[in-house]
Amino acid sequence: MKIIMLGAPGAGKGTQADRIAQEQNIPHISTGDLFRANVGGGTELGMRAKEYMDRGALVPDELTVEMLFDRVAAEDCRDGYVLDGFPRTIPQAEVLKKELEKRGDRVDLAINVDVPDENIVRRMGGRRACPKCGATYHIEHIPPKQEGICDKCGAELIIRDDDKPETVQKRLSVYHEQTQPLIEFYEKEGILRTVDGTKDMEQVFSDIKALFA
Repeated sequence: MKIIMLGAPGAGKGTQADRIAQEQNIPHISTGDLFRANVGGGTELGMRAKEYMDRGALVPDELTVEMLFDRVAAEDCRDGYVLDGFPRTIPQAEVLKKELEKRGDRVDLAINVDVPDENIVRRMGGRRACPKCGATYHIEHIPPKQEGICDKCGAELIIRDDDKPETVQKRLSVYHEQTQPLIEFYEKEGILRTVDGTKDMEQVFSDIKALFA
């Protein structure tokens, strides 16, 4: 089964993608991991992508899709995969659809983890990170034993720039402008399913599992 995860930054789609991948015994493929693997591994595709990245340009959709199809050609993707972070725009979705159709294939399911903006700002604003060992916390859901101090190494916890309210608002604006239209795109394709991402993480996963029943 070929699945696409949709949802705003901080909606929890990455966590749910991991759970789906384990449950369905298929790989969880994020575009971030794809770029890191190709650039870090010095592959031909990675070197081509690095040329764009080094000059601060966006990697063309076609090259990203090429990387993606290079990855999904692997044996572990034979029964499907979960895509997280791609497509991000309508043009990317169209390129993906076209390339899959060339192979006589298609996306089976697009899962939208729906969370209102105000919940996301509150959720991401509660995150704390350890600059020393990389451990992560949340002041409501996974608080450190001592406020503001890392359980593992005792360093003072910080709010990452990505989690500051003004940054979150900017990321949400980009999401609404570029990525949210994908919801309508996959709705027209007849494969969109939406789950309420404000529920407890286990309940969200339970609702997602019900989609496969």
